[in-house]
Amino acid sequence: MERRLTTRHRARTTVYVLLPGRKRRICKAKNLSASGVFVETADMGLRRGQTVELAFAICLGTVTKIHRRSAVVAHISRGGTGLMMEGHGG
Repeated sequence: MERRLTTRHRARTTVYVLLPGRKRRICKAKNLSASGVFVETADMGLRRGQTVELAFAICLGTVTKIHRRSAVVAHISRGGTGLMMEGHGG
């Protein structure tokens, strides 16, 4: 049974995952919702419950806005990492 609070949408956007003390990693988002994002990741050494910073571009017509959010690693699979954005309980 689906436990999501918000609808997820297929996404084809780039997400920068910023880890404290390390370089940012460029990842491809597979799907995105108001409360989370699933990104394709190689082994980044992330662990469940870890907090990361996300940065991604949102196109608003002629203006592109960089959106930054804190997120918590919700799950890790072979295909990528599910991140729940802070401020959205699940």
